[in-house]
Formats: sequence, structure tokens, C-alpha cells
Amino acid sequence: MTDLTKLTLAEARDGLAKGDYTSVELTEAHLKSMDAHRNLNAYITETPEKAMEMAKASDAKRAKGSAGKMEGLPIAVKDLFCTEGVQTTAASHILEGFKPEYESTVTSNLFGNGAVMLGKANLDEFAMGSSNTSSYYGNVINPWKDKSGKDLVPGGSSGGSAAAVAANMALAATGTDTGGSIRQPASYCGIVGLKPTYGRCSRWGIVAFASSLDQAGPMTKTVRDAAIMLGSMAGHDAKDSTSAPIAVPDFEAALTGDIRGMKIGIPKEYRVDGMPEEISKLWDNGVAMLRDAGAEVVDVTLPHTKYALGTYYIVAPAEASSNLARYDGLRYGQRVMDDGDSLDDMYMKSRAAGFGKEVQRRIMIGTYVLSAGYYDAYYNKALKVRRRIYQDFEGAFGQVDAILTPTAPSAAFAIGENEGDPVKMYLNDVFTVPASLAGLPGISVPTGLSAEGLPLGLQLIGKPFDEETVLRVGGVLESAANFTAKPAGQEG
Repeated sequence: MTDLTKLTLAEARDGLAKGDYTSVELTEAHLKSMDAHRNLNAYITETPEKAMEMAKASDAKRAKGSAGKMEGLPIAVKDLFCTEGVQTTAASHILEGFKPEYESTVTSNLFGNGAVMLGKANLDEFAMGSSNTSSYYGNVINPWKDKSGKDLVPGGSSGGSAAAVAANMALAATGTDTGGSIRQPASYCGIVGLKPTYGRCSRWGIVAFASSLDQAGPMTKTVRDAAIMLGSMAGHDAKDSTSAPIAVPDFEAALTGDIRGMKIGIPKEYRVDGMPEEISKLWDNGVAMLRDAGAEVVDVTLPHTKYALGTYYIVAPAEASSNLARYDGLRYGQRVMDDGDSLDDMYMKSRAAGFGKEVQRRIMIGTYVLSAGYYDAYYNKALKVRRRIYQDFEGAFGQVDAILTPTAPSAAFAIGENEGDPVKMYLNDVFTVPASLAGLPGISVPTGLSAEGLPLGLQLIGKPFDEETVLRVGGVLESAANFTAKPAGQEG
């Protein structure tokens, strides 16, 4: 029998429909793969018993002729999504042992469509990071290796999800993207990562980082898989005031393979100083691929792009400092209290012990920019610049259908390489943050290899709620690039 873990989501779906194998067989194969690759630390909580129960129920449902769109397909769930009765930690000590009594809307939608949960994937603590090295449960290791054989970061914050998909430990995975946390790890791990338009997928039941930026999305092996999974994740949710009351189209039907006559924008501002030659060459190759497919390439300008990273690292920490104020050791999560301590002491000790250094750093930054003396100077000004960034995109989309850029400024780097320089770590999101600030859909598609043999991705950005165009162009780019390289041990 074919190695079931090497199937795409679409292939597995079609095989189940034809009766080539059962969901139980598919799930068992992935559970074995999880055992074999536990050294990558991609999962915080594995749920084999639950997975088998869901798989058996799925097979029974299919036998009755009532299969859903994701029926019987085993996936990983980023440990930022609340899952009823299953530990949800956000990769933080402060939430260790927390078992929600409710299900996030996104996972509820997926499970309602028949998806099977293999476990909760590792991430940067509270989704704050771009390397997946800030997790309380240890860093995730990228299944890819450079020529020196060093352990590499998988990107972040959705690094566990990316590694699980790349190493065939899940057919697909949920991720969340605040400033690039789906797209950047997808690029580092050689998979597809789609950040939908802000409001396309409900945020209800997702542990909050920055409420005006957080967006759930699929992490998959192919663009078609991303279209399939997004169709089961998305939809209006009355429980989320930021959820858009917009119908969910048939995303898979958008993959026509025809982009003739479409206009693709190339923003000059993304050619940043010091851009590695291999990233520039990758971008040029992507432009040529789309031109050869019949698209018209148009130069566009996004003049406020240079302010995007600074703006993001004011807005996101400010919202984080507010959202994380609820973790006080009183209502749920870890509590540190010695005899005779005051309530204030308990708050301080619980938060100091429960939050890691990166989370503490961002809370401090956020509290500072929201303080009385600096609110107007920093936070208010950042909101004004954010509006200008959105207007730049609005102007560009008056001329083009989609925008092509690199996803990340480099391939995956060695674990620990940039740990001592937070600013250098933040620069990993330089190409993904602008679309996040503007709330636009973006997809990373693997299109080449670095000189070290590591995957590199290109990003497509679309108009609000036009994921169909992003997916259509992404599918053409994927086909033209014909990216077939796999991490060591995953070939075939």
C-alpha cells in the first residue's frame, strides 16, 4: 500500500471516497509517523485515543453516505485553539493543565466537517515569535537540514504545525497569523501557508495575542489542500464581532490554472537593502513564471512599507499587554502564592513564573506605549501609519489583481543563531507584516531551494476577501515552480 502519510489532503480525501483505505488506517499511519518523529517536538499534546475514536466515527459516517468535506482526514491543531476537554496551553507555563470546556469555532467547523485531530501542535509562547524557540515545552526542530547538519528553526509562531506537515506527521494543520506566523514557517519548512483576510475565519476560542491582527488559516502540502481546508474553517460567527458576514465561496473551484490577462504587482519597496542574492533571484524567477503563464507584470509602489515593522511592534505588543492582563493566577492557569503574600504579590509572582522572557518583553513594550505619557507619541501615531499602509495597498490594487513578494528574507537558520538579538529576530517578518497590518489575504508557496538546500517561498497578497484570486495565482506559481524537494527521510 502507498505510504499514507505522503498523500496530500486532496489525494487522501479522494482515496477515502473510493474506499482505497479507511480513516482508521490513515490515522494509524500518521500516529506511527508521530512516534517516529517525536524528536522534532512538533506536538505539545498528542491525542491518539481521541484520534482513533474520531476516525472510527468518521468511517461509520461515510458508510452511511453522510461524509463531510474533511471527513476522516487527520490534522494537527495549533495549541492556540481551545479544544474541549483537551489541554490548551498556548505553549505557556501559565496555562499548563488548562482544559477548556468549549471548542473554538474554527476547530468546531473542521470537526463538524469530519476532520480528525491527531494532537495539539507546538508554537512560540502565546504566538509571540518567529522561530518557535520561545515555547515553554521546548523548541521545535525543522525537519529540513542544511549542509552542515545543524538543527534549524521551523519558523514561528506556527512552527509545530509547519514541521508536522513537512515531516508527514499530519496531512495538514491549523495555524494562526498575526504578523506572518503562518506564511514564514511555511516558507522555512517548504509547505503552503495561507493567511486569510482578517475576519474570514472566526477568532472565537483562539487564545488572543493581538486582536486586530490575529487570523486563523490552513498550513498544507499544496495550494489545493489550502483551498479545501479553508473552505471548512471559514464562515461568519455571531460569537466574534470581527467575523465578516460574508458567504464562503468554493475556494477549490477557483483553481482553474488560468491567469491569462491578470495583472501582478511587484512593489519596489520590498527590495530591501542587504537582501540576499538568492532571495532576489527567487523573486525574479517567480515574476518570470507568472509572466510565462500569461499574466501582466506591473510595477507598483507601497511607500509606507518601510514603517510597517515598527508600526507592528507597537500595535501588536500594545494589544498583547491588554489581552494578557487576564492571566493573573486567580481565575485559571498557574498560581504562585506563599503564606502571607498579598494579592499583588500573587499576581506578580504568578505572572513572573508563568510567562517566558519574550512574552514579558512584549507585555512591557505594550504597557509602555499605552502609558499616559506615550500613548499619543507611539500608539496613536502607529494607528495612523497603519491606515496609510492599508491605503497604499488600496491604491496598488486599483492597478493589479495580486502582488508578488518574497515570503521571508532568508531560509531557515540554526537554532540559537539570532537568540541574543530580538530586533534581528523581528526582521524575519519584514515581508509578511504589511499584509497583516492591512488585514489582507496572503499565501506562501514553496518555489525553490537556497544554496544550502533549504526551501524558499514566495508570497502572494490579494484584495480583501479575494482568497480565490490568491489561490488561483498560487496554484499557477506552484505548478510552474514544480517544487518537489522534501526533507531528508521524507522523499518519495
